[in-house]
Amino acid sequence: MKSLEKKSKRFKSLLKDLDQSKSYKIEEAVKLIKDRSKTKFVESIDLSLNLNIEKTKSDQTLRTTVDLPHGNGKKISVAVICANDKIDEAKSSGAEKVGSEDLVEAINNGKIDFDILVCTPDMMSKVGKLGKVLGPKGLMPNPKFGTVSPNIKKAVEDIKKGKVEIRCDKDGNLSLSIGRANFDDKKIIENYKSVLEVVEKEKPTGSKGNFINSAHVTSSMGPSTKVTLGA
Repeated sequence: MKSLEKKSKRFKSLLKDLDQSKSYKIEEAVKLIKDRSKTKFVESIDLSLNLNIEKTKSDQTLRTTVDLPHGNGKKISVAVICANDKIDEAKSSGAEKVGSEDLVEAINNGKIDFDILVCTPDMMSKVGKLGKVLGPKGLMPNPKFGTVSPNIKKAVEDIKKGKVEIRCDKDGNLSLSIGRANFDDKKIIENYKSVLEVVEKEKPTGSKGNFINSAHVTSSMGPSTKVTLGA
């Protein structure tokens, strides 16, 4: 973290009356962060967790999905790959982009203008060939995360309602957006609690002690605030 002397005057003003060495109940933390959202655009409210994982063990990781009850306020662009006889169904699902082998070819050529890709099981043999293109971007459909499904409408609707994939890096750090600065505090708090509930539930069997080491909330351009866990 940069020293206070190197921070801008704007950022220094945001730190006024905010003790970053202290942890706050989530209700207090959300209020502090929202009160310091002073930009001309609506900032994202983000949650960062540090998880207790052992890097040397392959099973010590976390990758799953969480249903944010109020979404995160971000517009998600969904693409669907399905057989030609499912095209009309896919278009009516609310997906922004729909195609069959033509969309597979476009993606293979590097045209990726969507946030999440959904495909039907019968198309996975073709989509699987896009691993080198989709894999590095984290866009490969996966049945475990609901992005490979015969029910296109439900898969797309779940994503639009607030179903997001979460994963930690090799150091146990996990970050995601849990709302916007113009959300009611209650909605952000309920989204926060939904994330913690899923993370605790997905704790690896070999993990000892508390799984969540720390939690911080912040806005796009503001300071972070440590959240008291279990309060």
